[in-house]
Amino acid sequence: MSPVLAGVLQLLALIGALALVHIPLGTYMARVYSSKKHLRVEKWIYKAIGADPDAEMTWPAYLRGVLAFSVVGVLFLYLLQRLQGILPGSMGFSSVNPAQSFNTAVSFVTNTNWQSYYGEQTMGHVVQTAGLAVQNFVSASVGIAVAVALVRGFARSRTGELGNFWSDLVRGTLRILVPIAAVAAVILVACGAIQNFSGIHEVGQFMGGSQQWNGGAVASQEAIKELGTNGGGYFNANSAHPFENPTPLTNILEIFLILVIPFSLTRTFGVMVGSVKQGYAILATMFTIWLAFVSLMMWTEFAHHGPAFQAAGGAMEGKEVRFGVGGSSIFAVSTTLTSTGAVDSFHSSFTGLGGGITLLGMMLGEIAPGGVGSGLYGMLIMAVIAVFLAGLMVGRTPEYLGKKIGAREMKLAAAYILITPALALVFTAASMALPTPPHSMLNSGAHGFSEVLYAFTSASNNNGSAFAGLNANTDWFNTMTGLAMLLGRFLPMVFVLALAGSLAGQRPVPVSAGTLRTEKPLFTGLLVGAILIITGLTYFPALALGPLAEGLA
Repeated sequence: MSPVLAGVLQLLALIGALALVHIPLGTYMARVYSSKKHLRVEKWIYKAIGADPDAEMTWPAYLRGVLAFSVVGVLFLYLLQRLQGILPGSMGFSSVNPAQSFNTAVSFVTNTNWQSYYGEQTMGHVVQTAGLAVQNFVSASVGIAVAVALVRGFARSRTGELGNFWSDLVRGTLRILVPIAAVAAVILVACGAIQNFSGIHEVGQFMGGSQQWNGGAVASQEAIKELGTNGGGYFNANSAHPFENPTPLTNILEIFLILVIPFSLTRTFGVMVGSVKQGYAILATMFTIWLAFVSLMMWTEFAHHGPAFQAAGGAMEGKEVRFGVGGSSIFAVSTTLTSTGAVDSFHSSFTGLGGGITLLGMMLGEIAPGGVGSGLYGMLIMAVIAVFLAGLMVGRTPEYLGKKIGAREMKLAAAYILITPALALVFTAASMALPTPPHSMLNSGAHGFSEVLYAFTSASNNNGSAFAGLNANTDWFNTMTGLAMLLGRFLPMVFVLALAGSLAGQRPVPVSAGTLRTEKPLFTGLLVGAILIITGLTYFPALALGPLAEGLA
């Protein structure tokens, strides 16, 4: 079987699996967030934290819940790392330094999971399981909760209430993430991923020496790192490491976990607003962009001339032989078009244009299908902008799902789409202008610029993947990427929840002959075009200095 055919078959199998679970999972999630009943264990949690799960919240109250919970998470994870040296199960690792502790705490709480450290040489069992793994669950649940609040804003009318954050957080964790992650972890263990709490031990003899590896609860963390679009690996090699991702089967499973909730949330959206066709329109937009990016990535990585590339079946540098070009390309696109950031190959070793595709996937705002929750609310913001553009073209007040898109709504949507590019480009410019940060670049010229641009694009979009080649474990990069992650996560949430509150307070507008049919293919095409044009105008100069210059050289 040729490498190209193998890649295509993997892609088709993945699409089939996602299609199979789309309706049942999406419908189930809609029921979870619409149910009035509470499980017994949920009632215990509400009592412990002193929350009333049935009390409706306005958008400022909902936002306060999000921020308060996240601040506590940052402080707890920071202290856990600083105290690691005296904690049991630390495997002899010392406490993490302040700058790196801040960066890592912010990274995992914001669902970014950017790692400027070697996991197997820095974090002990307690920090990995009680700290990082817990945040993998709850940070993902926070993203889904904010998305559900925005959906309620479209579904409700003449009310400022968006649901209850604490109820949404607990339900998303216990009813959705924990069950799916548990099943996925068992499958990973059955396929060869490790799951233990062993200490450091030597493995084999290599050229007169030996390698040292430590065990860990790897399979369970691997499952939620992909399912929650987190991305932080137990080992520095991330999903390229055989302990985390041992076979081509587990590789496809992990890609499936990355995509399954973001794609299925479009069904949840359709059910909750009372029109599954609206959900299918959003799904079609996400799927069109994702499939186009996967196809383009495969073409750039397979299409090479010369005996070396022909013998390898494509550009194999930086890729695992067991995954090949096809599996690596699908993984790279999926992890950067979502906010996952996990890698099964080194993106710095991709071709110039291939590396540009991974960058562009994040620059789109990670909305195809995006992170758990963040992808849906990002796409709905773009839908609001698309109907506004359509209204300008026909001279009619724009409407979406029966809600008028006025000046307030457009200001909030515009602020949302501007904040992330501003963070990525300003921090990149500062790093290139100052004398010290460029010393962290392994490469010079266009490729070196791409390393820095990738780092801040990844941090600002809460992706977490790295281009490789950049030494990010410095005070400058630890602090600046930490700030980029914080601002890139919570400022957009402010605008999303404010928009949700504004929409929920409106009176629904009846459908008329002049209403734009947003469930039709025409709107899907308009939405795809708006996404690509806005991203192109925003990032093209930076891309021209980096991956485009390298790819066309």
